[in-house]
Amino acid sequence: MNAIWSLGQAMFTKCIVVVDEDCDVQDVAEVVLRVANNIDPERDIQFMLGPVDSLDHSSRLPNYGSKMGIDATRKWKAEGFNRPWPAMIEMDRATKAKVDAIWEKLGL
Repeated sequence: MNAIWSLGQAMFTKCIVVVDEDCDVQDVAEVVLRVANNIDPERDIQFMLGPVDSLDHSSRLPNYGSKMGIDATRKWKAEGFNRPWPAMIEMDRATKAKVDAIWEKLGL
């Protein structure tokens, strides 16, 4: 997050969410799943003060305000996480097909 905020125009990025490389960032539902499941709010949400876009009407001062970074990655032992990280649960194809058929029947 700090690396991104240090890159030219990227310093104006108000919110950054960091996920693991196996997360499809184009799939909003998957990103939300990672954020909801992989964070300890106190440890993994960082607030910073710094330059913001001139057009940001919500900042506390013109061109200066706060930013938020969320670390939704798997945690490592080196980060102080000493328990094993659980694997992602995946539905098998038969179950997925059955659920999809129910959604279709419900018109959703």
